[in-house]
Amino acid sequence: MARRVRHILSLSGGKDSAALAIYLRDRVEGLEYVFCDTRKELPETYEYLGLMEALLGIRIVRLHDRRGFDHHLQLKRGYLPAPRMRWCTQELKLRPFEAYVGDDEVVNYVGLRFDEDREGYVSHKQNITSSFPFKEDRIDKGDVLRILETSGLGLPSYYRWRWRSGCYFCFFQQRIEWVGLLENHPDLFEQAKAYERLEGADAPYTWVESESLVNLSRPERVSEIKAEEEKRRGSRVARTA
Repeated sequence: MARRVRHILSLSGGKDSAALAIYLRDRVEGLEYVFCDTRKELPETYEYLGLMEALLGIRIVRLHDRRGFDHHLQLKRGYLPAPRMRWCTQELKLRPFEAYVGDDEVVNYVGLRFDEDREGYVSHKQNITSSFPFKEDRIDKGDVLRILETSGLGLPSYYRWRWRSGCYFCFFQQRIEWVGLLENHPDLFEQAKAYERLEGADAPYTWVESESLVNLSRPERVSEIKAEEEKRRGSRVARTA
């Protein structure tokens, strides 16, 4: 007798996986919706997930590592995650997901677009097969935005000042996004700042390469970062004109 295959969509709290949830809702029978919660997400992320459940009539399973980020940070001797050492993804997202799956045969749907030049999650477990419907069906960013708009779901509200999903202290954030965190969630900015190590034998160790959040949050530095971003936007507009 053939083993039952589970179909699971991994939600990130961002636009692409949300659009994929809409895209696959009537295409894949018995689809499970899963969100791996680091417990360090933005409030807007949780709001968006709730809106998605209400609008689409689905249930999103929230997974998490009960020990949490701070436990793993202690095991790493205080070394913050970074682009070349993404232990947060491994410990707080991949391990909980693979524990949830167990030994079941699974097709895991990932919201990687056709126009993206990066690799999506591919498990090393033989019972998990990754599927990238947007790549297969040539769905690009414009298509994703149309799917979200047509459905009535729209974009997560954090897109007003941020361009990616993830933890509030995500090390992939640009400086202007850190300014956005400072202005929209000063309490979370302070929590992120408290994780930095600026003194001691291994210091400095900061979220942003070569700059502490203490320095980044100075009013004159904030103004400088905003001016740099305006200049970049002007250059982008000029290139597309």
